[in-house]
Amino acid sequence: MLGVGNILLSDDGVGVHAIRRLQEVAQLPEEVQVLDGGTKGMDLLQYLDGVSHLIIVDAVETGGPPGTLARFTGDEVPAYLAPKMSPHEIGLPDMLFAARLRDIYPEEVVVWGMQPETTEVGLELSPPVAAQVDALVERILGELRGWGIAV
Repeated sequence: MLGVGNILLSDDGVGVHAIRRLQEVAQLPEEVQVLDGGTKGMDLLQYLDGVSHLIIVDAVETGGPPGTLARFTGDEVPAYLAPKMSPHEIGLPDMLFAARLRDIYPEEVVVWGMQPETTEVGLELSPPVAAQVDALVERILGELRGWGIAV
């Protein structure tokens, strides 16, 4: 599981905040690796080797109100990566493309994201986004359960 985003840009960091919250509220088995990917982009490629299922948690542009949750999988994943909200997203498409070239692209990639209200400089999530972090965590846990992982 990979939480990405820049925590210095308010809601852009929701992916990192969500995986931190997940680690606080859930006991995950050893086979579930949780990584704060921050804004690392291509540097994350090394962590995909041997990964069969990947959840990416991020701020996403849904066109909906702040706090709207969205799920992307399969062919939808490149579409999620198309509109760039912040610099970290420039490296994610490259990383996933490189994973395909190196034949280490996971069997299943799911993106769980949330519509930000603001990506202005700030350490705190906006109120509508902060209010939905637990709901996002529940969706992530549901994804893991759907893969047969006991959480």
